[in-house]
Amino acid sequence: MAETRKLEVCCGSLLSVQRAAEGGAYRVELCSGLSEGGITPSIGLLQAALQVEGLRRHVLIRPRPGDFLYTPDEVEVMVDDIIAARRAGADGVVVGALTADGDVDEEACQRFVEAAKGECVDFAEGDLDDGYFLPPVSLTFHRAFDVCRQPAEALERIIALGFDRVLTSGQAATAEEGVECLRSLVRQAAGRIVVMPGCGVNERNAAAILDATGAQEIHASLRDVEPSRMRYRHEGVAMGKPGSDEYATLETSVAKVRTVVDAIG
Repeated sequence: MAETRKLEVCCGSLLSVQRAAEGGAYRVELCSGLSEGGITPSIGLLQAALQVEGLRRHVLIRPRPGDFLYTPDEVEVMVDDIIAARRAGADGVVVGALTADGDVDEEACQRFVEAAKGECVDFAEGDLDDGYFLPPVSLTFHRAFDVCRQPAEALERIIALGFDRVLTSGQAATAEEGVECLRSLVRQAAGRIVVMPGCGVNERNAAAILDATGAQEIHASLRDVEPSRMRYRHEGVAMGKPGSDEYATLETSVAKVRTVVDAIG
């Protein structure tokens, strides 16, 4: 029997998670700051998302926007965030790090693997003798892969480290443009790791990207503009970038998710 193809939806709010579930997505990647490429979301969002049935929940671990060269202090923050997500009940985490020369930072990534999959004991509040082992969580290497120096070599290092999945556009501006590289990565992986295309994926191209690459999972945002419910509006004051619209957000579209699920099924 052919393997079922799966859709992961990138979500920055509880409403988006709920809509991804309604549309039939297999998994969500929880993020904040999507306009900056995504940063680590709050534990509160994760805990709320865990109440939404029918989904697996992965959490982005990225302490700041910008490059993927992290200081030792930033690595410690990321390790703590992985453990916090694991304790809260996440199904997986999405993380990555590079060296200044554009290679996989194996030392930092080994720390991430240990935090996600290593032996971890949690204790009931007020009773340090009543501990229990936290189950390991799935581990995705994110799109830091798309700015690494040698993708074929990087893939082997990521596999050796113990990651379960790599999210990639095939080192191109979009997954559609990176189809040839993605196809090569899927062949190279040979079932040892999931290669998941992402970036610029939509309801019109998702199935074609999977067909062309041989991948079995795909990542997309699939959002529409959601107008604010505010009646009173004080225009001309931006909380973010100058000129940004404070009275609209981008939220997951149930219809777009459902269209992709139907197309790739």
